[in-house]
Amino acid sequence: MSPDGGGKPSGDIANAIDSAFGSFDAFKDAFSKAAATQFGSGWAWLCVSNGKLEVCSTANQDNPIMGEGCKGTPILGIDVWEHAYYLNYQNRRPDYIDAFFNVINWDEVTKRYAAAK
Repeated sequence: MSPDGGGKPSGDIANAIDSAFGSFDAFKDAFSKAAATQFGSGWAWLCVSNGKLEVCSTANQDNPIMGEGCKGTPILGIDVWEHAYYLNYQNRRPDYIDAFFNVINWDEVTKRYAAAK
């Protein structure tokens, strides 16, 4: 995350997103859906699995490194435990998810992608 983050990614990560999801908007929809539909507490992830990008979610404290259901190397994650957003968003999880896209540090995600692929 970065106060100067957000926008659309560029370079290798943008190409990988387009390849895996068809477009940045399709990725954003998939990631947002994974975050919004995670029942109760948990996370949504953008992972590299077998060299390709995937979106998935995990419950509670679980993560893709644990290899339970959602597998891969996480390169971006959003915490959807209520404590992460309640003070600013109360029960409006979709608003919190939308705001998250304004602070993503795509330079860091690109570095993590390069290391994981």
